[in-house]
Amino acid sequence: MITCDFAILPVGTETTECKDYVTAAVQSIKDSGLSYQLTGMGTQIEAENLTELYAAIAKAQEAVFDVGVGRVYTVIKVDDRRDLENRTLDAKVDTVEKMLE
Repeated sequence: MITCDFAILPVGTETTECKDYVTAAVQSIKDSGLSYQLTGMGTQIEAENLTELYAAIAKAQEAVFDVGVGRVYTVIKVDDRRDLENRTLDAKVDTVEKMLE
């Protein structure tokens, strides 16, 4: 399982408000069928392989352009762990939560 945290930032907008751009990007990820979690600072997704991961992010980036901005800045963090099965986003959090008990 590959997990990813990413954020797409519109550059050169007239206001500081980003909700329309975020909504477009997240809707694109939702439409991809990949499991995702929206956070206050980005979006986390899970994918079986890098091809589907990068395709989903590319479509999300295009969705932000489609809202009407001429430039975007995208930050992507990928955890491609192959030594364990099913290391989902929830599993990673659960591991730490159990250690905190």
